[in-house]
Order: sequence, then structure tokens, then C-alpha cells
Amino acid sequence: MADKDWKECIKSLKGVVLDMCGVLYDSGEGGGIPIPGSVEAVKRIKASDLQLRFCTNETQATREKFVAKLKRMGFDIQVSEVFSPAPAALAVLKERNLRPHLLVHDDLLPEFKDIDNTNPNCVVIGDAADKFSYQNLNDAFRVLIQLERPVLFSLGRGRYYKETDGLKLDVGVYMKALEYACDVEAEVVGKPAPMFFQSVLTDMGIQPQEALMIGDDLINDVGGAQNCGMRGLQVRTGKYRPGDEKHPAVTADGYVDNLAEAVDIILKYRGQ
Repeated sequence: MADKDWKECIKSLKGVVLDMCGVLYDSGEGGGIPIPGSVEAVKRIKASDLQLRFCTNETQATREKFVAKLKRMGFDIQVSEVFSPAPAALAVLKERNLRPHLLVHDDLLPEFKDIDNTNPNCVVIGDAADKFSYQNLNDAFRVLIQLERPVLFSLGRGRYYKETDGLKLDVGVYMKALEYACDVEAEVVGKPAPMFFQSVLTDMGIQPQEALMIGDDLINDVGGAQNCGMRGLQVRTGKYRPGDEKHPAVTADGYVDNLAEAVDIILKYRGQ
């Protein structure tokens, strides 16, 4: 995006949507660590005239547990401000009367405590981390392969994410394995699904062109937001790689070194 266009985008903003892991903090041992300047950056957005929401594909904990961790890091954040895949998937399961086989992290299971999972007729896969064993993947495969019309839900489709000790495989890798084995296309709940972004916009009561998504994932954060009509800004933290800026299909509307720099630019051009 040309500099002039970027400034005009900022002036017309009504809401900012932030990815979390890789933008606010890097996950890892002990829950992870905040990225320098990110705690203060969130405070500055909240003190401005902009609405703020958090949009994450985090599926290793309930929203309540996840938010509690971020509060301990110093972030000003409430559960009602966070949009994550598990509650959205639960709503779809109830609406369609589906009984899931769950291949998710143990800490996420409380999100699904009110759903019947006996004699499952679909599979829900999330970032199960160490539970992504051959046996557990094969159990999910067996549920799907015996169904006349297999239904697979994936809580995101990320390829990898960053923890303090390096990059880790994300749910999308295992989703692709089940898709291939069962000849099925997963229904993605979470980024980059347009309906997921639209739910955030609806909550803020604004139009896509009035919102800016800030993320470290070029495809799921930036590209997903752009496909919904939003602007997408990529930070050079988290899973960002220099090659992202030369991607053949997705180009961010802007690039910044970190969230703190993004907020500096936004508030400067809004005169705040």
C-alpha cells in the first residue's frame, strides 16, 4: 500500500482487531512472554477512540484460562473481547445436532462439556500439541472413514506458530493429513474463515472497511481479513518470515516491526 493510502486508511478506522500469539506475546514455557511494547500498545489503543477486539486461533485453553494468563502478563483484556474458534465450533455443532469426536488439547475440553459426544458423527480437530500421536490421529481417522458423509471441523488451519524455544507445527498440518486420508474437505472454524472475521465486525457494529487486522500470519490473519474486506497489517514478530513480503498471492496493506510501532503510526495519524 502506498504511504498516502495507508494514512487515509488510518483516518477512517473505527476498530482494530489484534491477533494474539506472535503479536501480543510468544507462547512457551511458563505461559510465554510478552513481546516488548505490546502491553503498553494495548493500553494506548483502549485509551483512544478506537474499538478493540482480539481474534485468535488459540485452541490450547479455554478463553477464560487464556485471558487469565494474559492478564498475569499485564494485558488489559476481557473474555468478552476475545473471539476464538472453540465457542464458534460449539455453536455449529449444536445447530447441526452433531456429536463430535474431539482431537483437541486437554485444556480445551471444558469448552465442549455440554455437547453429546457418544457415537460421534464428526471430528473436531484443534491444536492438540502432544496429543497429536499416531494413535489419536488414527482414532480420528477411523471415525471419519466409517461415515457415509464424513464431517471434519478444524479450529484454524495454521501451518506453524512460534513459542519461546522456536517454531511448532500447528493444527493445519494434521488437518491436511485427515483430509487426504478420508477424501474430505475440512470446515475451518476460526481464521481465515470470513464468517469468523464477520462475527468480530458484527460485535463492534462496524463495516469491514472501517477495521484493521494486525497479525503475524500473512495468510490467516492478513489474507483472511482482506478477503473479508478489512485492511491487514503484518508485524515482523511471531511467525513472520522475510519471504512473507514477497508472497505471490497475499500482500499486506502495511508492514511494521511490532505492535508498538503499529500503534505509534495509527495514533500519530489520528492526532492522538
